[in-house]
Amino acid sequence: MKQATLIRITLIAALGGFLFGFDTAVISGTTSALETVFALSKWRLGFTVATALIGTIIGSIFVGAPGDKYGRRMMLIIMAVLYTVSALGSALSQQWYFFLFFRFIGGLAVGGASVMSPMYIAEIAPAKIRGKLVALQQFNVVTGILIAFLSNYLIAKTGVDTSWRWMLGVETFPAVLFFFLLFTIPRSPRWLMMHNKQEEAEKVLKSTGNPRYKEVLSEIEESIGNYKENSKEALFQKKYSLPIITTILIAMFNQLSGINAIMYYAPRIFEMTGLGENAALLQSVAIGVTNMLFTILALFTIDRFGRKKLLIVGSFGMIFFLGMIARAFYLESFNGYSVLLYLIGFIAFFAYSQGAVIWVFISEIFPNRVRAKGQVLGSTTHWIMAAAISWTFPVAANSEVIGGGHSFAFFAIMMVLHLIFAWKFIPETKGKTLEQIQTDISSGKK
Repeated sequence: MKQATLIRITLIAALGGFLFGFDTAVISGTTSALETVFALSKWRLGFTVATALIGTIIGSIFVGAPGDKYGRRMMLIIMAVLYTVSALGSALSQQWYFFLFFRFIGGLAVGGASVMSPMYIAEIAPAKIRGKLVALQQFNVVTGILIAFLSNYLIAKTGVDTSWRWMLGVETFPAVLFFFLLFTIPRSPRWLMMHNKQEEAEKVLKSTGNPRYKEVLSEIEESIGNYKENSKEALFQKKYSLPIITTILIAMFNQLSGINAIMYYAPRIFEMTGLGENAALLQSVAIGVTNMLFTILALFTIDRFGRKKLLIVGSFGMIFFLGMIARAFYLESFNGYSVLLYLIGFIAFFAYSQGAVIWVFISEIFPNRVRAKGQVLGSTTHWIMAAAISWTFPVAANSEVIGGGHSFAFFAIMMVLHLIFAWKFIPETKGKTLEQIQTDISSGKK
């Protein structure tokens, strides 16, 4: 019964991930309409898509301090409000500048939720199943992506002139649901301990079925020390060099795989191979289904095989399939379903590795006293790279000089570097409490 309570709490917190995924993918079905309605050039289209990502950068940077002061749950409640405002405002906007503003608001919510949701789950989960529970955040992200692709396809089939507005507006419903459900979950036990609320923290750990709650409370207390003295401790110190470097690199490589270029522009990529708009939207659904299925597979293996092995296995697959996509564009070989199959292969290996691991790893690698700052660092790096890729991809892919071939070849080369990084530098964190991870890092263990 207590495990069911823990899973319910995790799923509610991870709804922030569902909205993160939905918001990421839903724009892909509206790009053609946005170009027409707002008379956008390729550069302005890239900027329109990237506006939300600029919001995620700012949201991820500034959510950490209020998250430490007011709590992870309170910040998620605020994010739910921002998601709702963004969905309604984007759907109803009549001017391009208003559209940009509301997409930016949505970006603030995505950035904030990308920090707070996995942090909250990591702080409430027992060590032995923490990877699985934090990975539920990524499962909800890919579920949101799939639902967005499917919703876009079904709405486009209606043939309504304002279908792009409905695509964006339907996000209101899960956003409102997220808002109300957040009031039914407890506050993070580690945040409670930071604010000297030991009795409430103990109650939360007991209610979620943690059999070692007494021992965990002692470990948290020792790790945090005197919170009031250490709350302003700087992140960028030599003792945190390994968490800082690995967090920055894993976040950069996540986007240098090209994942968000594919998620934001999947229908465009298929149209480049000669497909019509509806067929392109339908094939995007296939990508969403693959993403979800292989995230589920990762969900059940991440605590068994570990974070490091998943990253290494995924690297080999991504290198191969990105190389095949580049080859197809170089040779202009778009017959049959080859590009679709290559994209599905890439998504499968990405979902099983990078997609499942990134938020788990970043939520684990920093000690309690600077975890919020570390999560902000990882999320901000991730979103800066996402903005850069999404802004430049439509320009690069349509360029006669660069084109689709060079674009995907670049992503493949980045994954070669990612393989070396995962093999040589990533420490394994499976099965350890957050406090044990810090002890191992301090002693130089990997």
